[in-house]
Amino acid sequence: MIATMEYVRDPEAIYAQSFDEISRVRQLQALPEPVRPLATRVVHACGMPDVLDDLRFSPDVASAARAALDAGSNIYCDVETVKAGIMSRLLPPACALHCRISAPEVAAHAKAFGMTRAAAQMDLWGERLAHQIIVIGNAPTALFRLLELIDGGLPKPALIVAFPVGFVGAAEAKAELAANPRGMPFVTLLGRRGGAGMAQAAINALAGGLNR
Repeated sequence: MIATMEYVRDPEAIYAQSFDEISRVRQLQALPEPVRPLATRVVHACGMPDVLDDLRFSPDVASAARAALDAGSNIYCDVETVKAGIMSRLLPPACALHCRISAPEVAAHAKAFGMTRAAAQMDLWGERLAHQIIVIGNAPTALFRLLELIDGGLPKPALIVAFPVGFVGAAEAKAELAANPRGMPFVTLLGRRGGAGMAQAAINALAGGLNR
């Protein structure tokens, strides 16, 4: 016989208890109501309520996301792990998920121009990113390159969800977006912290609130 330990086993109870605890976090209660589902999911994804101190977003992020999704905007992801965690059942049928990080032409472009594959994707997508949703959960170079392209005249995306993580460039790329969003709706997390889990959580919340 397997010895059992005392812990909550029921998935619905775990889900409800987790969100109930997060709902009492002081920083969450201070946020505007439309942003709280996003913030709740981000905290749930990382287990660190203090990340809310570093959360930055445009006032229209929730409404802009809803409008973009209702209009059938596609979602472009920097890495496959971000794409895999987005709940497609929460998206309108016209909204497709895209990631080309493993495509041979992306690798060739990255090598030819001395950049990461995540940045090379942005180059190759080019004007297809106009009025679409960009979700970055790994590579700060993808965010830097996207901002460079926009500064160079690329039509603006409908929304940027930016949670790149790491010690080289992540804090700087997100600080640039937060300081100068270039008129685009956005959400980001200042500092080194981030990652695919938080990026997925943010877009899932914008798409479906706290629905599972």
